[in-house]
Amino acid sequence: MPASDLSVARLLCHQFDASPTPYHAVATAVSRLDDAGFTEIGSSDAMPATGRNYWRSGGALVAWVSADDHGRDCGVRVIGAHTDSPNLRIKPNPDTSTLGWRQLGVEIYGGVLLNSWLDRDLGLAGRVAVRQTSGPEAVLFRDDRPILRVPQLAIHLDTDIRDKGLNLNKQQHMVPVWGLGDNGPSFGEYLADQLGVAVDDILGWDVMAHDLTPATIGGLDDEFLISARIDNQLSCFLAVEALASVADAPGRRIPMVCLFDHEEVGSVSSTGAASPLLGRVLDRLSVARNVDTEASARSRADSLVISADGAHGTHPNYVERHEPHHQIGLNAGPVLKVNTNQRYATDALSGAEFRLACEAAGVPMQTFVSRTDLSCGSTIGPATAGQLGMAVVDAGCAQLAMHSAREMTGGHDAAWFGAALKEALRG
Repeated sequence: MPASDLSVARLLCHQFDASPTPYHAVATAVSRLDDAGFTEIGSSDAMPATGRNYWRSGGALVAWVSADDHGRDCGVRVIGAHTDSPNLRIKPNPDTSTLGWRQLGVEIYGGVLLNSWLDRDLGLAGRVAVRQTSGPEAVLFRDDRPILRVPQLAIHLDTDIRDKGLNLNKQQHMVPVWGLGDNGPSFGEYLADQLGVAVDDILGWDVMAHDLTPATIGGLDDEFLISARIDNQLSCFLAVEALASVADAPGRRIPMVCLFDHEEVGSVSSTGAASPLLGRVLDRLSVARNVDTEASARSRADSLVISADGAHGTHPNYVERHEPHHQIGLNAGPVLKVNTNQRYATDALSGAEFRLACEAAGVPMQTFVSRTDLSCGSTIGPATAGQLGMAVVDAGCAQLAMHSAREMTGGHDAAWFGAALKEALRG
């Protein structure tokens, strides 16, 4: 197995900590692209034919490198990922109280492992719509104080917890507490104070709780990367780093990264993988490059999307939940994900492309298949394939505790997956 240091994993720790929400994740990615000489293209700006450019909207980002020597019918190599993670999101009218406890109403976003959010120090972050003379403006917001907590019921008060484990009701049992008494500020007043604006100028919010425990390298031999939001910020930041790294020598196809939002709730949104978002950027780029319909069709036939998302590592305490002939280890290399029912979009040819990228990078590779008698999760891969009509391969880093408030993956796998993604973009 090739050697790998932990420098990539350590950098990811800083990026995870800087990115408590999809909107902050995009800001973190944009900072790296700006450092690499990329230019932002606004929605009303003309699309340049060449250059290092990016476009963003909320929790979504598309970035690419097009050069003079990219032929009119050349394909694209896209790394797709998603910025969102399961969590607790603040309701529009969140203020509530019970027996003198001040609480905030939350919606459960995505497939949350509810028990993992209990008894944790939680901050708040997101974006707030603030009144301006020209209309509402989205302002990023973050409070890293431990102001929220979802306390667990004592084991003495419920024998079912002791004997059978937790059975949590999302509406009843997941309401965070954040104070005592009747005189505290409303949530809107709290936001106004945080942003230094009048409460009447707070027009709405997309705000969510985040675990305050910093990302870290763990294990006896520093083998594990442990953090919130590994699914799927790990793939996002590795994808952006891969694009920045190949910008000076992008290869014969146009390299791109597309970070979608809302994958955890089905991808059906204006910034999700089931939207025309990526297709519109590709169409605008084709027009800028004077690519006609025939050449565009040839381009898409010569293209590949790498849907980069977390993969299930084989859990040592639940081996029976995994396919016995496709067991997946941490720090054993990137994972090719296959499902014949199209929960993953990998086929023989797109899978072969990823295998060749791993070979070129000199990194090991594993193949994941779910047990036949268990359902399989999905990714942006099938939605992207359906929207674009391009070949798609689903791949990612193995991890445990997927959708927990704290997830873990192999510290060395991050570097290996990043190396494979760079080779895939050069293809």
